[in-house]
Amino acid sequence: MKVVLPMAGFGTRLRPLTWSKPKPLVQVAGKAILGHVLDMFCCLPDLEEVVFIVGFLGEQVQEYIHRTYPDLRAQYVEQKDLLGQSQAIWLAREFLKGPILISFVDTLVDTDFRKALADRRQAAAWVKQVDDPRRFGVAMIGKNGRVERLVEKPTGTDNKLAVVGTYYLPSGADLVRAVQRQLEQGEKIGEEYYLAGALNRMLSEGLEMTAEEVVHWEDCGKPETLLHANRYLLEQDGGDSAPARREGVVIIPPVFIDPDAQIEQSVIGPFVSLAAGCRVQQSIIRDSIVDEKAEIARMVVSGSLVGSQAKLLGKFGSFLVGDSSEMRVG
Repeated sequence: MKVVLPMAGFGTRLRPLTWSKPKPLVQVAGKAILGHVLDMFCCLPDLEEVVFIVGFLGEQVQEYIHRTYPDLRAQYVEQKDLLGQSQAIWLAREFLKGPILISFVDTLVDTDFRKALADRRQAAAWVKQVDDPRRFGVAMIGKNGRVERLVEKPTGTDNKLAVVGTYYLPSGADLVRAVQRQLEQGEKIGEEYYLAGALNRMLSEGLEMTAEEVVHWEDCGKPETLLHANRYLLEQDGGDSAPARREGVVIIPPVFIDPDAQIEQSVIGPFVSLAAGCRVQQSIIRDSIVDEKAEIARMVVSGSLVGSQAKLLGKFGSFLVGDSSEMRVG
């Protein structure tokens, strides 16, 4: 089986962090979002390879995979014109033979993929009940309990069964054929070809698809949801509070602190991730993600995303500071 990861978007909702790195490489709970996604699937016993569909700054994704997952068999496809999910699948068509698992990289889920994929003959869509499904897609379930139709970004809230962005298909080739017909007939919403359109074609032609409800779902696509994901992930694994032994440093778990981070006379936590090379002096940091080599001094920082090599020097605040930025609060 192959895992397909479309990730060519600009990540505009996470700017300025995504001006200098693609969204999948933004940090959360001690590692890149992409690292958490890959960890969900590396346990699959018959994983053949991962197909990465990259865009802006895609070479950074390739460098990250080579460095962090050197044994992973990978293929890379570039999507230059962002015409939607189905176009991304079309560009990767030469690699989509046999069963495939498609997932979007701003989605982290807690579920038993092995159990759900015990019957490889049926397609599957992973879903979760939500209060407001309008910025997601939803699954319409028939009387037989199977998925009858997928609706992208519904206008109402009656159907709360949101599709979380992960699908299994027993035949990647069948999906490619459905996408080809979708592209030929210009079936798009706005300027984009959505995967739901191709899947609906397949459903209407007899594809059997189950709805697999996940235990938990985290969306990493916006600053507030990324911070929520950070809190959830740190709670689940307890974080790393080894630096609590340092004199003059108070750690309130759960936190993740890279061993290479330098902390002096500061209070860290709860729900803080400090990446490698960070330097924190005389500061209080809580509920925040601080990327590599950032410097924070004499600050109270809460509910913030701080990019790599950024500098916060001053008094207090709540920030989203991009890479290589400098902020002084007098």
